[in-house]
Amino acid sequence: MAQEVSCIGDCEDTIITEKYLAESTEAASHVQLACSMLYCAFPLHGNQLCLWSIRDPSHQLLILQGHLQSITAMAFGNKENPPLICSASQDCLMIWNLDECREKSLKGLVPRGTVMGTLLEKVLYLRFSPDDRVVAACAGSRVLVLDVESPSVLVELEGHQGTVTAAEFCPWQGQILISVSEDRSFKVWDHCMGTLVYSSSVFAAYPLLSLFIHEDSKQLLTGCADGQLWVFSLVERHRYRCVARVDLRKRNKAFFTRRMESEGCSLPEESQRPSRKMLDQGEEAEAALPILMLASCYLPRLLDAGCGVSLPSESSACLWIASSTGLFIFHLASLELEHALHFKDFRCLSVQVAGSCAVTSQAADHKAFCLLTSMFGKRIAILEVSLDTLVRSQQGPVPEKALSVLASSCVLPTSPLYLGVVKGKSTKPSGQKQSAVQSAVGDQPLVFHAKVRSSGYALPPRVTMFSPKTNIKKDGKRSSKCKINCKREEYPLETSVPSKPSKQVAVCQEPTAVSCVQFSGDGRWLACGLANSLSLIFEASLTGTPVALSGHDGAVSTLCWSHDQRWLLSAAQDQTLRLWSVHRKELLLLLDRGRLCKPVPSAQFYYMDAFILLSSGQELQLLRYHVDPVRDEIKRYKPRSRYECVLRLSTRGATEVTSLSAVNDFYSHVVLTAGRNRTLQVFDLNTGCSAAVIAEAHSRPIHQICQNKGSSFTTQQFQAYNLFLTTAVGEGVRLWDLRTLRCERSFEGHPNRGYPCRIAFSPCGRFVACGAEDRHAYVYNLGCSTFSHRLAGHTDTVSEVAFNPAAPQITQRSHRVLSQCDGFMTAPCLCPRPVSPWLGAAAWCPSTSHRTPEHFLGTGLVLMNSFSSGLSGKVLPSLLLYFLLVLSGYL
Repeated sequence: MAQEVSCIGDCEDTIITEKYLAESTEAASHVQLACSMLYCAFPLHGNQLCLWSIRDPSHQLLILQGHLQSITAMAFGNKENPPLICSASQDCLMIWNLDECREKSLKGLVPRGTVMGTLLEKVLYLRFSPDDRVVAACAGSRVLVLDVESPSVLVELEGHQGTVTAAEFCPWQGQILISVSEDRSFKVWDHCMGTLVYSSSVFAAYPLLSLFIHEDSKQLLTGCADGQLWVFSLVERHRYRCVARVDLRKRNKAFFTRRMESEGCSLPEESQRPSRKMLDQGEEAEAALPILMLASCYLPRLLDAGCGVSLPSESSACLWIASSTGLFIFHLASLELEHALHFKDFRCLSVQVAGSCAVTSQAADHKAFCLLTSMFGKRIAILEVSLDTLVRSQQGPVPEKALSVLASSCVLPTSPLYLGVVKGKSTKPSGQKQSAVQSAVGDQPLVFHAKVRSSGYALPPRVTMFSPKTNIKKDGKRSSKCKINCKREEYPLETSVPSKPSKQVAVCQEPTAVSCVQFSGDGRWLACGLANSLSLIFEASLTGTPVALSGHDGAVSTLCWSHDQRWLLSAAQDQTLRLWSVHRKELLLLLDRGRLCKPVPSAQFYYMDAFILLSSGQELQLLRYHVDPVRDEIKRYKPRSRYECVLRLSTRGATEVTSLSAVNDFYSHVVLTAGRNRTLQVFDLNTGCSAAVIAEAHSRPIHQICQNKGSSFTTQQFQAYNLFLTTAVGEGVRLWDLRTLRCERSFEGHPNRGYPCRIAFSPCGRFVACGAEDRHAYVYNLGCSTFSHRLAGHTDTVSEVAFNPAAPQITQRSHRVLSQCDGFMTAPCLCPRPVSPWLGAAAWCPSTSHRTPEHFLGTGLVLMNSFSSGLSGKVLPSLLLYFLLVLSGYL
């Protein structure tokens, strides 16, 4: 029985077309199906192998008979010449040459296959090797490797404790075979030697059903019966580490939430899509989405000029995920769903719940064919999916205009940023500044005697004009002051990631958490905020005595340097914001509790120090300020600095702002905010309104946004500044592109389940660093989803990291110790875990005298070349003394 049914609209706007429907006398709900570029193969009436031509659907079906019992598995060969197919039943395993079978069928003869083995138990899965010389058959808890040319069993691979459900050959290593089983583990075999190379632990809660190896990214993907998708790295040095774990049900819910809340344009057929109420009801009914099959997907490269949305590029790695209720297109880099098709949304389909599935994509004509068998019936359907129509009908959030971090237009006269532009133009150079007192004295006589010598204005002009001195002897040497001011080395772009510890310093004697660290733009200074309300300023090399700034009544949560490194901005849990003079070590400006309705989670300088940008509650505030360091000696207690709020913006849905980010190193109109409702919102301060909203950016509230701000010591391509990172507890780090508002890549290889560990961009824009709960700092390459370096040295959660903008140096922080690698800083927790998860941090130092990637910085501060001595000699004795005093009753 065959029929063709089109779903949704006319033929040119059709997303899914049911090309063929067959009624079988025997159910085939759990049979491995097969699709190639030429045929779709399925069992008919139990023991008949039926092949439907994709290129010529009107062609007569090719039916192959030879099995005595019901067919349980089938697979196509990888080569087009000759086209091979292998089928298995409980009585035998057979291989067929399709060209010969077609030729015999046209002549009226009965096609015959070659028997490769008999009585092999129930075979659930078949797979050809890349060269089509051997076939792997999963029978019970064994994997049988059979030779195609001389039908025989080459080797039996035993080791699984449950039924083997799938097996795949490694495309770039032909001797490697990987199998998954119902025992919830995978094993790596060398089938030529018949040996076990690697055996994983039990990592899933439900049986593993599907397996796929992606050659370009060298990753292994396996799907579970509960809808969990696991991703492992097959790079040799990674030792099969887990890259990510994806919950298909949660990704599906987030996908439709973003789609419903997006404000982009839609196609005419969009009105016929299911309502949100229908989707919610459907999601409540289904408990999980079992992953039945994984296959490659080729998405077309499209650009909808009408909607202004950029769609996935040709280089995007996407996969088909087949479940019992629908088909999903999964982006391998971002770990997000690109598109979703639910069978229940297309009422004209004959199969609404699938028991088995196979999919193949046609890159030439942008079509995909899907072969389904009914879970509860005996129907078999072949669907044609139009990828062009699917991509256009399910577009993501689209900004009303092109967004860019770099300012592409002039500041509008009505813009609040215009005040900063006018201020910058009217400001005189420092050598020409005059105070009000000096200008009042300027009209008084300059001498105290009556006779004043003439200034020479009435005399005739001089004949000899000024002539420069040319006989000065030069020794070829410059003063040391000139050397220091003029010395400016570029950031080494090709250097490796800092990996060796250099130094460690304890920030205080008593157990006090370090809440944040921040390097100055020139890399000479490191600001450190403590939980005891102090702010310390260290030299970048962590030498000398730090400068202490006191005044807050709560833990310091945010620090920010000004662009000229003269001022330091600090926000604390006491609901105040303070601006300090770094050189004078005194307070210049205070925003107290009366001016701020709620605590300030984020604050920074903005627009080349023209404004202060902060978030308080559900509001984003832009403050114009004036700093006057001159004080009246009589009224010294009264500061002369002032500020005023020039703009207040509320977030969408009146949700609390958890993080904000903006560029201060150059002029930019874009401000990024994250809300408690898991949304990202983009504000354009040139127009003073919201520009775009990204719903369901994470499954939990975002606690940090980190932009690629680059460094004054290096240069990047201007498109790279549109990249930014977000992170949330339990979901790792995500890389976004502001131009498309799309997640481009996810980094989930570090443990981050309960503490809000922070992240940092490297100055060169090539690396991402983040803290983790396993007492390590992780460094990722932007082109790979798994980490490249794992930096050890701390004794507690590393909650913050930062890169040096001038040299390859990292600083990291955990509880009260700062550790330093060249180019990177972190801070570790050496004391018991604090009650608040915000008591840890790390930072990347912009400049340092160390030029080799061997220095690393953390909370009690540590330069990692002397990590062991610094830790044991400074920190541990203080801790032991503290605990002894507690036990003795003195504390």
